[in-house]
Amino acid sequence: MATVGDSYFEQQLSMRRERLAAATPQNGAGAEITRLMAEVDAALERLRQGTYGVCEVCKGGIELERLITDPLARTCSEEAGARLADLGPEALHQLEADLEMAGRIQRALLPPQNLSAHGWDVHYHYEPLGQVSGDFCDLIVAPPPAGELFFLLGDVSGKGVAASLLMSHLHAMFRSLTTVKQPLDQLMVLANRLFCQSTISGQFATLVAGRADSHGRLELVGAGHPPVLVLGHGAVRRIDSSGFPLGMFHETQFPAQALALQPGESLLFYSDGVTEARNPAGEEYGVERLAQHSSRNCGGSPSQLVGSCLQELRTFSGSQPRSDDLTLMALRRAA
Repeated sequence: MATVGDSYFEQQLSMRRERLAAATPQNGAGAEITRLMAEVDAALERLRQGTYGVCEVCKGGIELERLITDPLARTCSEEAGARLADLGPEALHQLEADLEMAGRIQRALLPPQNLSAHGWDVHYHYEPLGQVSGDFCDLIVAPPPAGELFFLLGDVSGKGVAASLLMSHLHAMFRSLTTVKQPLDQLMVLANRLFCQSTISGQFATLVAGRADSHGRLELVGAGHPPVLVLGHGAVRRIDSSGFPLGMFHETQFPAQALALQPGESLLFYSDGVTEARNPAGEEYGVERLAQHSSRNCGGSPSQLVGSCLQELRTFSGSQPRSDDLTLMALRRAA
């Protein structure tokens, strides 16, 4: 079984115990706090006995990613899935209904799919792997006299419900932070601190954030995200990420990169569900294929560019099923 060291998990469990103790009311712990405290103590005891990270059902190892996400885990992912299969029809129906509602709430957080503001046209495609997604994107139009468009595209580590919760958290956080008049690099520093303080260790998010004005000027920050593609006149150039993912280090900088687009030029953003897609032979799509295709098809509107890239990706993937959420966004300087 892969591990990151017992000291890491001991630190994580001890931190949780301290937080539970601090949350205990003066007149005694409630039932839920008592239960959680017992779970933490049991996990610490398993660490002392050398049985931490061993599945209590199959006696195999619990996946490292599962332990990092949930240090109290007692079973591996396969056994956890088997427990779901044991649920009765009514419980399964309720679970499916909850997931469907979570998906609807998440989709309601998305901005308009087509947007024109301050001399920019934007279109995006958002396609979760399941009912909920760890990808997120947003478009925030600053009211006059600012004349700015703030845009985001990101990918939270992991998949499913846990990733979707973090996605919603980031959405609300950036919606609040963009109202504060801060340079983009400083806004990202603040966002990273807040994210580190409000998530558990091992959770992070890659993203591209930018601010565009009505004169065609942009500021971009890449936080561990795949390169941004700048498209125009049949040429393409890549802008690589300039910072670490959010949540990886509490104190880090996010240098902003400045550029200006001429009318008709575009930016293309995407999640790694695009570039890491594979064909039936196991070959990865990759950034280079996306760059070459988008440079040949960037003369139209943002929706045409995104649609063309999606068609190319699906032709490449063929019958191979997707394994990740998928998001594409094109931003074009209006002529």
